[in-house]
Amino acid sequence: MAIFAISDLHLSLGGDKPMSVFGDKWENYTDKMMQKWNSIVTEDDLVVIPGDISWATYIEDAIADFSYINALNGKKIIFKGNHDYWWTTPSKMSVFLKGNNFDSIEIIQNKSFVWGDVTICGTRGWTYPSTAGMSEDRKIFEREKQRLILSLEDGVSKRTKELIVAMHYPPVDLTTGASDFIDIMREYNVKTCIYGHLHAVSCASAPMGNIDGISLKLVACDHLNFTPLLIK
Repeated sequence: MAIFAISDLHLSLGGDKPMSVFGDKWENYTDKMMQKWNSIVTEDDLVVIPGDISWATYIEDAIADFSYINALNGKKIIFKGNHDYWWTTPSKMSVFLKGNNFDSIEIIQNKSFVWGDVTICGTRGWTYPSTAGMSEDRKIFEREKQRLILSLEDGVSKRTKELIVAMHYPPVDLTTGASDFIDIMREYNVKTCIYGHLHAVSCASAPMGNIDGISLKLVACDHLNFTPLLIK
């Protein structure tokens, strides 16, 4: 019943967007990731995937990518990333999963997921709107804060021992240190937050470790050398 996390799989198994253009590290990474994943994750474990799952534009084009994920060991829960253009309504995504027998995958939006005595909450997050000219970003940012609150409220109602938050974007602004999402998590006594989105040289400035009592963990797959990280 362990909990692992890994994000930013950036799969394109049914398309033509090879990640190897971003460096040799990504060469044959899906084979590498499957081997590493299945060597440590069992069928009794949970893997949290906070975003950037597939390069597909429409969910119908993501069948090969979801087939790959479904075949990996464990139960998988997926949150939205900024490149998940295939993301659609919860009802359509549920029909897609059931219609293709992707029975080890669940997609989470505005709700939470219980695993043993832990509840996983989360949302995509967004870039921190740092200037007055970023009105559209401000609108999305505020909506994402509300989505996190909705998820946490749902999580609290399930009365487990612990809440863990999964986000795609970092919960702390890399430039200003602003931490609206951290403030929300503190209100709900969250102790662990995992996130992705950052790659390559950006990882050097990634907020990690204890921030205001919350342990932040970057789980982008290339940062983890394509090996799911044990969270609990």
